[in-house]
Amino acid sequence: MTNNEVTLSRGDEYIVFYTGGPYDGQTDTRVSTDGSYDTEVTVLVSLDGKESQVVYGDAVAKNVGGQLQVHYTWDTAASEALEDPEDRLADQ
Repeated sequence: MTNNEVTLSRGDEYIVFYTGGPYDGQTDTRVSTDGSYDTEVTVLVSLDGKESQVVYGDAVAKNVGGQLQVHYTWDTAASEALEDPEDRLADQ
């Protein structure tokens, strides 16, 4: 097995890295339910009491040190609109 070969079995954990949007730079751990990783992840974001669903896609997977890492990028077109920070300040 090469270092970049992606293998995953049902029940295996993999590490998620988020790029862009409100989860930028955050990580998470997920469990494979069917022997594969998710092609996209939808997360619920709460800003000032307003919730939005944010979609991360364009999954890129690689095996690093025997651990699967999947990097996701914020999909602004598929996500619900987030309120501009300047608009939130005007509401106060």
